[in-house]
Amino acid sequence: MALLEVLNLHVKIGGAHILRGVSFSVDPGETLGVVGESGCGKSMTGLALMGMLPRNAVIPEGEVMFDGRDLTKLKPKDWLDVRGQDISMVMQDPFTSLNPMMRVGDQIAEVYQLHQGIPKRAARRLAVEMLDKVGVPAPEDSVRKYPHQMSGGQRQRVVIAIAFASKPKLLIADEPTTALDVTLQAQILHLLRDLQKEVGTAVILISHDIGVIGALSDRICVYYAGQVVETGSGRQVLTNPKHPYTKALLAAVPTVGAERLAAIGGQPPSLSHRIEGCAFAPRCPNRFGKCAEEPSLIDVGEGQSAACWLVKEPVHALDPRP
Repeated sequence: MALLEVLNLHVKIGGAHILRGVSFSVDPGETLGVVGESGCGKSMTGLALMGMLPRNAVIPEGEVMFDGRDLTKLKPKDWLDVRGQDISMVMQDPFTSLNPMMRVGDQIAEVYQLHQGIPKRAARRLAVEMLDKVGVPAPEDSVRKYPHQMSGGQRQRVVIAIAFASKPKLLIADEPTTALDVTLQAQILHLLRDLQKEVGTAVILISHDIGVIGALSDRICVYYAGQVVETGSGRQVLTNPKHPYTKALLAAVPTVGAERLAAIGGQPPSLSHRIEGCAFAPRCPNRFGKCAEEPSLIDVGEGQSAACWLVKEPVHALDPRP
């Protein structure tokens, strides 16, 4: 049985239709990778799952079933038992995720006190142990530091310590390595994977980097213009992509010896305007007449699906326009 099941989720902010019928599921202990260009709705999905959407956002349709209850129906007080306890989040900028006025040890200890009722002194000892577990040097001294006294990599480790302190059932990692250099990125990703295995937490890993997604994910959802346009196992999506957008993302990954990158021409559509037909059609080299109609996800076998008419009609007269 799935731990999380998102069904036809729509999110609107003013006149912008940010999420347009998103559906996916996450099993216990599984890693689901969510990949796509900036502005395609990845982070908004994470905020919706955490009950942290902007105040002017509305969910006109859809369900978010987590552990047997619909999160879209929760009242603000009900989120206190879910957010930080059953579902945690690691955001891309650790400096803005931490309270600059609190010592990092107190911020970790607060999780144990608030969600597990552990006394302050014992919670402080657990905070030291957690800092040691996530690889922060001299944890006994580091608990007394403020966020600005730590490096970017250390701050991100503190955020991860806070996220895993309650041993959540689901962790949402939204671009957790974007603000770090390449060496630190690898260290943080390995840390997330090790803690996930130890705790048994399911992870939704959000990134624009399909290489990172492919290295860590059991299954992948490819987002475009507020929709899931392809989903399947990591192996299927990376080695046998069906949607032209997924193929374009993979072609744009830098490779050793390549003289130039294969950029995706054009721009994603504005979500403030109504999108007619396939959202990727204006940028797709394989578009044809049927693309004037909006495709839904089409099953291509072995759990892989793609929202592309080419899946059903692979032979057609190509539109010669770029």
